Amino acid sequence: MKNRTIIGIVCMILAVAITFLVAPLVNRLTSDTTTVVRLKQDVGRGAKITEGQVEIVKVNTDAMPQGVYVKTADVVGKYASSNLYAGDILTKVKLSGDANSAEDVFASLNGSKVAVSVTIDTFAAGLSGKLQNGDIISLIAVDKNAGTSTIPGEFKYMKVITTTTAGGIDQDSIVKNEDGSYEIPSTITVLCNTEQAKLLAKYEADITLQTALVYRGDTETANKFIEKQDAFFAGGGNNG
Repeated sequence: MKNRTIIGIVCMILAVAITFLVAPLVNRLTSDTTTVVRLKQDVGRGAKITEGQVEIVKVNTDAMPQGVYVKTADVVGKYASSNLYAGDILTKVKLSGDANSAEDVFASLNGSKVAVSVTIDTFAAGLSGKLQNGDIISLIAVDKNAGTSTIPGEFKYMKVITTTTAGGIDQDSIVKNEDGSYEIPSTITVLCNTEQAKLLAKYEADITLQTALVYRGDTETANKFIEKQDAFFAGGGNNG
């Protein structure tokens, strides 16, 4: 009887060991793994990824997100599409080949597009200070005298280059005040063609402009909206 009790206890101990120790170890050894690129430190929106900021790690394939990068060479030199953090696994939607800083956009101007600034008359008109570089917006033309508001086809999809405070500080350089608040932008600078620029100059004098956020995200999708806007001027007549 005593021997049977001992055997029973030993069997229970072995069962627990197999359940909690051996089985997980076997699962780890048999699970498929792959290498991915992971951030070692925080990276701000629009910042260029450097080799020292990334590392190669192994993860289970069943936990791997879509569009993941597996080589550091594929991410170095690209730009963060949003604020990224240490430990983030880098995917195609998180990075872009273009920078959204104002200086980078200005440096890329080649005559096909121009940069124009428009005044933000009210806090609400500038999306309550929440616009970011690279946002796609619509401009709503408000004629208070006529009591009308429209989104002209020429202004349906426009790219925000930056917003700027009354003191001349761009979105890239705005810092918190001691009380945690920010200085509110007073102008929006947008990327546009010359026809849009002329209309904006006219509207600046006679019409109040209100912004509406259309899209914020990866550069590839943002460019599709700009392509629709370009098609409007190319004779498409409808950028919906």
